[in-house]
Amino acid sequence: MAAKRLTPQLIKELRQVEGPEDQDAETRSLRRSWLKKQQQNLWRWLSIPILAFILLPLGTLLLRIPPGEWLANLNLLQVREAFFLSLSTTLVTLAVTIIFGTPVAYWLARNKSIPGRILDSVIDLPTVLPPAVAGVALLLAFGRRGLMGGVFDAGGIQVVFTPLAVIMAQTFVASPYYIRAAMVGFTGIEEELKQAAALDGANNWEIFRFIAAPLAASSVFSGAVMSWARALGEFGATIIFAGNFPGRTQTMPLAIYMGFQLDLNVALTLSVTLLLISFIVLMVVKGLLHGEWR
Repeated sequence: MAAKRLTPQLIKELRQVEGPEDQDAETRSLRRSWLKKQQQNLWRWLSIPILAFILLPLGTLLLRIPPGEWLANLNLLQVREAFFLSLSTTLVTLAVTIIFGTPVAYWLARNKSIPGRILDSVIDLPTVLPPAVAGVALLLAFGRRGLMGGVFDAGGIQVVFTPLAVIMAQTFVASPYYIRAAMVGFTGIEEELKQAAALDGANNWEIFRFIAAPLAASSVFSGAVMSWARALGEFGATIIFAGNFPGRTQTMPLAIYMGFQLDLNVALTLSVTLLLISFIVLMVVKGLLHGEWR
């Protein structure tokens, strides 16, 4: 016998012949759906205060300077100097971080001992220390009268108040972000894969190059991007250890600080620039973490 088509009239007739238990089940289902919807609305309303608190200053900053004026101000000498100094120093910082931070991340990912855990916490310290403390620590270690000051003087190397000091300050505060993300990527690799490669005759370098590095590439790249963004926004350690000299050590955050005292257009232009860069960086990283760019 051919099945009847579920027309609105037939659905109405079927509902009329439903028993009390069926009607109660449907009522409970509708009630649960209504309660779930109300709970979602409640959480949405409770989210408004903090979202407004975050979005209001950011939106005000973007509205404070028109796009045309922002583009025109990018040609100001102080803006250009600060932008290119930040770009050049952070790229060097990123290269140094990747070259010297990758072995640390790979080693710590494989080291489960207590000393390894202690060292892991020590590496994370720059991320929670006040930036001023980081600047003082760098000054006491590498300043002319610091622990390593005599070594640099003997080699004719000047560190403090130079672009080298900017790079060192950025590396100190930003490298832990890369190391942490790379560690997560390396830790997630199954040991069976490495053991299988070792049984096939692969040495430690080949295991890292052909197995660990490709599998952890997403985490490594996201960590590198986050580390670069953190270096780009570094302020406290830089102003103490490297100073604030236009064209020499004045990065974008330092130029913003000076711009509020001397030229508001410079401060607004660089603030919007950093805001846009940071937003793009976060979108890229979140896309990688959620697999949207793979």
